[in-house]
Amino acid sequence: MGPARWGRHAFRLGHGMLPWPLTVQMAWLAILSLPVATIAWTITHEEIFREPREWAADRSRTAASVVARKFYYICTCEYCFSHYVAAGVIALMKFQLLVADWRGYLVAWFAVVAVANLYMSLYGRLRVDIKSEGLEAKVKEQEIAIKAQAVPDPPQES
Repeated sequence: MGPARWGRHAFRLGHGMLPWPLTVQMAWLAILSLPVATIAWTITHEEIFREPREWAADRSRTAASVVARKFYYICTCEYCFSHYVAAGVIALMKFQLLVADWRGYLVAWFAVVAVANLYMSLYGRLRVDIKSEGLEAKVKEQEIAIKAQAVPDPPQES
């Protein structure tokens, strides 16, 4: 089924498309996803926001209404929170992808969320790897120290 059979509402290249090349749009996508990932990760994981996050986590379990519980849960979930941060960045930058109408904003919103969550996943994995390497190094240091204590000093020749 070719483009001629898709009807008049079909997505057609050139019609309503953004004037920038796809490579420029992808560069903007990659760059705009960085602050989204940074903000979402910092608020949902880092120590500086621990107290408000714990308060929100408590409220997400104890609030009277479902809407209130879901609202507070947003501050504890990087995936959920990244949607709101991405919406703010998209609105602030007026960023669109592929299409120069409301669909461009919608595509950009979901794409920024997807790339930001990819960045956060990679960052989380990197942190785990670094932490495990640090723990392995400490274990080896302790093993060496134990072996050094267990091996008696060689007798001194006079």
